[in-house]
Amino acid sequence: MSTMKLYPMKEIKIIIEGEHLHFVTDVLDRIKASGYTIFSNISGKGQHGFHEGHLMFNDTSSLQMVLTVIPEEKLEPILSGLKPFLERHSGSLFVLDACVLRKDHFDSAES
Repeated sequence: MSTMKLYPMKEIKIIIEGEHLHFVTDVLDRIKASGYTIFSNISGKGQHGFHEGHLMFNDTSSLQMVLTVIPEEKLEPILSGLKPFLERHSGSLFVLDACVLRKDHFDSAES
């Protein structure tokens, strides 16, 4: 029986208004996160009440979630880049422990 080796990483989920999506992805690109996934038209209930996902206008009017998986050493720079933004704008940020099978897909050569 073969044993798969899993590598510890950090998963970050950021929920923001669509008009701020570029700011968040810019921070991730500057820190050289190897990639991210964007979920559009997020619905849910939070501190400011219920948010409807699909609005009649465009994606900038709805909530978006950005998910990325990074090595732990990139966590602090990303949090430092997003903290001032989240202190001024509505949004949520979650950090979770994660494990990946293919470490090379999440480790960029430049840290």
